[in-house]
Amino acid sequence: MRVLLAEDDDGVAGALTEALYDNGHLPARVRRGEDVLARHRQTDLLLLDLGLPDLDGLEVLRKLRAVSALPVVVLTARGDERSVVRGLRLGADDYLVKPVRLAELLARIEAVTRRASAPAAPAARTVRVADVEVDLDARRVTVGGAEVRLTAKEFEVLAALAARAGTAVSRQQLMDEVWGDAFLAVSRSLDVHLTQVRAKLGRPEVLTTIRGFGYRFGD
Repeated sequence: MRVLLAEDDDGVAGALTEALYDNGHLPARVRRGEDVLARHRQTDLLLLDLGLPDLDGLEVLRKLRAVSALPVVVLTARGDERSVVRGLRLGADDYLVKPVRLAELLARIEAVTRRASAPAAPAARTVRVADVEVDLDARRVTVGGAEVRLTAKEFEVLAALAARAGTAVSRQQLMDEVWGDAFLAVSRSLDVHLTQVRAKLGRPEVLTTIRGFGYRFGD
């Protein structure tokens, strides 16, 4: 699998990269937290050191979890209870303290990815809220039975919300899904597209703004 290694120590990174490659994985190494946020969509699992030079690893994890369910194994020298608890609560799938035995690391990686790849229940592909219907497969939206024409980006914004109808979705997650990058997405673009979607639907009550967090489609 593609493994992204966030590690600023060249010696540790070199040893881990070689070990991962020798065991059939495709490792890529980055040094900074910003690089993790920019590249997380091109990987299958993240090995995250907490002592990165630009952002604390726990902050990287917090930002990542706002937009992605990417499997994350924290691999760090911080073994104090507070750091372990914070890492797991922020969404780490596993937490290992250096130095770690290679066989254990590989086994933990296998366990985390096995859990992450377990089949999920199929999601509903047509969502209806009041008289607004969103067909996610046909990319078709109707209001009161009449079709509403949306641009590609407008539909993608609405579809990201409709796929989680009744659930609050963060601005970061919407930008990541629609524009493709958690770190580089332009917040203003989201505002403009949501305004246009609301106007075209003519049903402002079905799109709720959650101040300081994001949006919800339906109740």
